Amino acid sequence: MALSYHGRMRPTGARRLSAAIAAGAMTIAAVSLAPRPAAADTPWLSVSGDGYASFTVPAAYVQANAGQVSQVVIEGNFGPSSTWAEFGLTRRGDVWSGVLGPLKPGLYSYQVTGDDTKGLKDPTNSATVASKPLWSTFLVAGDSARLLADAPQGQGGKVETLTYQVKTQERSALVWTPPGYQAGGPKDAKGPGGPKSYPALFLQSGEGQKATDWLDLGRAKQILDNLSARGSMEPMVVVISGGDGPGDDKELKDLRKAVADTYHVLRDPAHQAIAGVSEGGTQALRAALTKPNEFAYAGSFSGLLTDSAGGPDAKAINHGLKLVRLYTGNVTDPAYNATVRLTKALERAGVRYEFDGVNPDAGGNWNAWQKNLIDFVPRLFRTVRDHGPSAGHGPLKGEFTPPAAGTTPTPFVSEGGFVTFETTTDFTDAKHVTVWANDAPGGSWLRIPMSREGDRWRATVGPLDPWFYYYKFIVDRVSVKDTSNPTKVTTEPTWSTFLISGERSRLLSDVPAGQGGKVESLTYRSTVTNQDRTALVWTPPGYDPNRAQPYPVFYLQHGSGQNHTDWVEMGRAKQILDHHFLDGKLVPMVVVMGNGNVSDFNKELLDNLDPAVHARYNVSSDPSQQALAGLSMGGGQTLGMLKAHPGRFAYIGAFSAGFGSGAGVDVAAINNGTKMLRVYVGDVTDFVYPSFMAGLTTMDNLGVHYEFDGVTPGPHGWDVWQKNLIDLAPRLFRR
Repeated sequence: MALSYHGRMRPTGARRLSAAIAAGAMTIAAVSLAPRPAAADTPWLSVSGDGYASFTVPAAYVQANAGQVSQVVIEGNFGPSSTWAEFGLTRRGDVWSGVLGPLKPGLYSYQVTGDDTKGLKDPTNSATVASKPLWSTFLVAGDSARLLADAPQGQGGKVETLTYQVKTQERSALVWTPPGYQAGGPKDAKGPGGPKSYPALFLQSGEGQKATDWLDLGRAKQILDNLSARGSMEPMVVVISGGDGPGDDKELKDLRKAVADTYHVLRDPAHQAIAGVSEGGTQALRAALTKPNEFAYAGSFSGLLTDSAGGPDAKAINHGLKLVRLYTGNVTDPAYNATVRLTKALERAGVRYEFDGVNPDAGGNWNAWQKNLIDFVPRLFRTVRDHGPSAGHGPLKGEFTPPAAGTTPTPFVSEGGFVTFETTTDFTDAKHVTVWANDAPGGSWLRIPMSREGDRWRATVGPLDPWFYYYKFIVDRVSVKDTSNPTKVTTEPTWSTFLISGERSRLLSDVPAGQGGKVESLTYRSTVTNQDRTALVWTPPGYDPNRAQPYPVFYLQHGSGQNHTDWVEMGRAKQILDHHFLDGKLVPMVVVMGNGNVSDFNKELLDNLDPAVHARYNVSSDPSQQALAGLSMGGGQTLGMLKAHPGRFAYIGAFSAGFGSGAGVDVAAINNGTKMLRVYVGDVTDFVYPSFMAGLTTMDNLGVHYEFDGVTPGPHGWDVWQKNLIDLAPRLFRR
């Protein structure tokens, strides 16, 4: 089945944009539409226990609030490394709908967007993001996200707002106090009769971020509550400031004074800590390194500091600071290269520090910073034995530097599955450019925003698992081919492809030159279409046209919107068959990939294509040596042939296709004449899943003998169908 997708991307505000990017971003600023009351209280979002997010947006609501639109997408942190991405919805009747997943456990934020610029808040989701009025959030539960869930009732701390003055301006910060904290009384009270005083952590936000982001997106309250309830942290007061908060020594001094005047906190440096994200991490680290007599603990979460804060006094720093701990995401984190430079600078200066290691699965975003906070807080104001990186985190491997613009074919695939896409210079006047690819869970499709770099647009995406990928650029809502990539897809002229090598993708890679089978064109006359038509035919290595025993023949069909070229260009059929043959798993056979776009498929195959194949190739006419399979539409054609001509093909495979009605089915003929009927389907993101499952019930009720491979994780797409062929081909023509 042909795939289509529409939508746009909006990156988060977590990183500082260059002047050029910022200028481009301003031209595509989304129209913020104040949400009106929902037409119904039916939730737009439901999340299954296994992490599938189902979106159903009423078309009438969209039209009433955004006007007539041609596309609706869900923008959210769904992309690789939790990057901001778009998931396109499909119009079905009076709703726009789609299913995405399975999503890993964690917190997700999203908004609804129509026609690129018309943003809508989900009115049925009460979760909000104070700094982003159109955003909603939801939590996918799971063991790895257990600290992000609400703590048991009565076991959490309290969050309140602290207002203070900086010169003539009024500022505010959020303050978390631990369970058992007693307010009131003199703030410097000492002795057994006074309220207990606590250490203090000052938590900075990045530029353009609000203090509330630490609650709405960082889940700081839940993290602190849970760590406290588990006894995994020292009781402390945590002060959270926004990105417009303490930016220099004077402002930080004023905030610290206001905290000391209002809360029971210990004022000595040994009980003071500072940390922050992005620019906030830079500020926190610089403050600690330049005045090591004021903080004993410092943390930088994706901080952008690249030096060691001038000419640091390493002796004073090492004496005064008990902990300097650095955090960074993978190469998609803007702080990655900065962290490489900083570690070198600290080492040259002789400053002791700890490094949490490179988080392989997150960039510079709240999903990473949540984990940073979880790791950092338990290290404060207590003795800690483990000073190494978090589990699964790796070393820095030098700065990440993709090739210079225009110097290499695209995309550029670097170590670890990071892929850099780049446009040509043809889109310098574009307002919005994204790369659309099958890089979501299971091979679903997302758009990732590209940033303007000079006269080109670029994006680095990853990490992507070893596999076969296809993509196109969307330039101001128009599909565009990456002309720097020589690959092609005949039925989808704007698509390009690439392979990430690895054991997982071995069967999709080319075998050594000269060791694989051959693919050639077969032209024949069709009485159904009254014209010449073409099929592609794979013959195994060593194919002998004069072999005494004819070869089995396997007819492999495509889906709607495709043709005979797709199984080679997109399905990687040649590579799969070549590898299976060389691995000794494939019975030598001839595989025919025909064009199923005809009004009468059965007649076309039996009266035209099959005779042409027999005339040219040494293949068997025995039904026990013939197989037929197809995907989607081709799977439906395959099952239609099974019903109309039971036993004509002894081996039957259907990928993402339902059995349909049981009316008139000769069950005995099917069971007696079919050696194997094996069916496949994607997960709930495959839109034929309901009809497929209904088909299983029909076959069960009829008594049809079949094999079900179980759900193949993924949508109605090539990631699923390639795996189906990998499973099916070695099963053909064997006892």
